[in-house]
Amino acid sequence: MSDTVKVGIVGLGQQGDFYTKMFHGLEVKPGITLPALDGGILSAVCDGDAAKRAAIAQQFPDLDIYADYHDMLDHAGLDAVLIETPHFFHPQMAIDAMQRGLHVLVEKPAGVFTNDVQRMNDFAATKPDLKFAMMFNQRTNPLYQKVKDLVESGAIGTLRFCDWTITNWWRPQGYYDMSAWRATWAGEGGGVLINQAPHQIDLWQWICGRPQTVYAKAGYGSQRAIAVEDDVVAMVTYEGGATGVFRTCTHDLMGTDRFEILGDQGKIIVEESNKIILRRLSKPEREISDSMDAAAAADIFKGVIDLDAFISEEVFRFDSVWGQQHFDVIQNFLDAIRSDTPLVAAGAEGIYALEITNAMHLSSWLDREVSLPIDADLFEAELQKRIAAETSA
Repeated sequence: MSDTVKVGIVGLGQQGDFYTKMFHGLEVKPGITLPALDGGILSAVCDGDAAKRAAIAQQFPDLDIYADYHDMLDHAGLDAVLIETPHFFHPQMAIDAMQRGLHVLVEKPAGVFTNDVQRMNDFAATKPDLKFAMMFNQRTNPLYQKVKDLVESGAIGTLRFCDWTITNWWRPQGYYDMSAWRATWAGEGGGVLINQAPHQIDLWQWICGRPQTVYAKAGYGSQRAIAVEDDVVAMVTYEGGATGVFRTCTHDLMGTDRFEILGDQGKIIVEESNKIILRRLSKPEREISDSMDAAAAADIFKGVIDLDAFISEEVFRFDSVWGQQHFDVIQNFLDAIRSDTPLVAAGAEGIYALEITNAMHLSSWLDREVSLPIDADLFEAELQKRIAAETSA
């Protein structure tokens, strides 16, 4: 392979169009143009929609354009491919590309069925010379990298509780009415969990660890005329006894993004994904508790003892350029291919967030707590029931 990686994109929806502009150094959003990608060139794109192919041909006459992705994989002379198609197709398309010796970057989520994603991972393991990556772009966000570093360094001690409320996904009914496949079991395999919140679910497990159990309540079409979930509350338990809550929806016009992680020696609070408040205790909470007898406890309520004296606080603020984190993942992917740079998010890790998502769905359908790893066959059977009911209606 030459020093320049020849890349193809499968799927010219919102993300595929975004990445096409990125590779060409064009404005990706009004007023935002990202740096040039180093070491990669977009040479081919593919989409089954003739109108999209015509539009892209007019805008980018330098590209080879295909209607069938197999033709592109076989004839475009590619080194790597970005898969930007509907969720169900991700695993098989990734396998097809790797069978042809191509490096693969898969858009989130890794898929819909854990079984399919595991099959993709198993096949990727047979191709160790190929780079297989996931578009978990929020892992390149300096804010969340800082949070992960703080947790892993022991800055707040041992995890006790975590809580992420991420409800700033407001979508009007018109959004769901844009396409027949949108917010359907057959078209997307779910709603807010599979479409809007995968990045946060990935960050949640990346930072706090993979839970052992999940119990979820979900509203299916609770505030919109859709079949899939638009409102979810889930509680999880971790090894060691810590607990966590994840809350998301698409009907909160005012929206909240707040992530709290409580340890036995402090707390991390992330507000609106741009500020970290780090509060540390002068000693572990249990030691503070054990040092106070009944008289001292009474003094707390009398205002004699100031509990703030045990707490120190630091605030970290971060700026974020829209699209920069996607750029960083693609640049990392190119660097991994050219110089074996470690991947930000290895493709095999996509199953972790998906399994939590599957567990939330399954728990809400069965109205009971489920353990991880989930019964993937049971989940698939339950989702297929909903797809069948939807398509026969």
